[in-house]
Amino acid sequence: MRTRTLIALAGTATATVLALVSAGPASAAGTVLTTGSAGGTAVAVGDTLTAPLASGTSATFYSSSTGTSGVKCGTSQFTAKVTANPTAPGTATESLTGQTFSGCTSNVTGVLGVTSVTIDNLPYTAAAASAGTLTVTPPSGSVIQSTVKLSTLLGSVTCVYQGPSLAGTTANADNSITFTNQQFTKTSGSSLCFSTAYFSAKYAPVTDGGASVYVN
Repeated sequence: MRTRTLIALAGTATATVLALVSAGPASAAGTVLTTGSAGGTAVAVGDTLTAPLASGTSATFYSSSTGTSGVKCGTSQFTAKVTANPTAPGTATESLTGQTFSGCTSNVTGVLGVTSVTIDNLPYTAAAASAGTLTVTPPSGSVIQSTVKLSTLLGSVTCVYQGPSLAGTTANADNSITFTNQQFTKTSGSSLCFSTAYFSAKYAPVTDGGASVYVN
């Protein structure tokens, strides 16, 4: 009787060990930002993310949310450093250190060309949430500011626009970030500078060292 009991206990213990081995270690929860796939390899804090405009698109600064009058840029790129990448669901944060524009033109009457479009007061904070939203905010006490320099019939004109924040969306289908009709108000500039600028752009793909970035 005692022998059969010991054999039964030994068999149970062996079965338990085999079950644990086959199950493997408990998998760790994924982070908000990953590369390779959704739920893939965690993006490391300190990594630099970059993205150009999505193929075939432009970055625009138009005078109304429904019009096509203003400035259009054929090239733009942002650069951001990851500052936090917590377990999903959650919100990852980045320091937006660069956002450049080039190949810009204007169809505003009296404007001969676009000398430059710059984003001032960098860096900004970008917060990417699991829900698919991206919010860009300036440091406390500051604003998001863009300066547009135009060549006009009256000479060089500088237009300065400001806004409190930017709200965008992210999509894993094409690893993109999209901003649509983000409103800025003119704070200085001539009458050739429209009073309100609406910024729209789609950046894709967002990459980390060449690997596509996903939001989880």
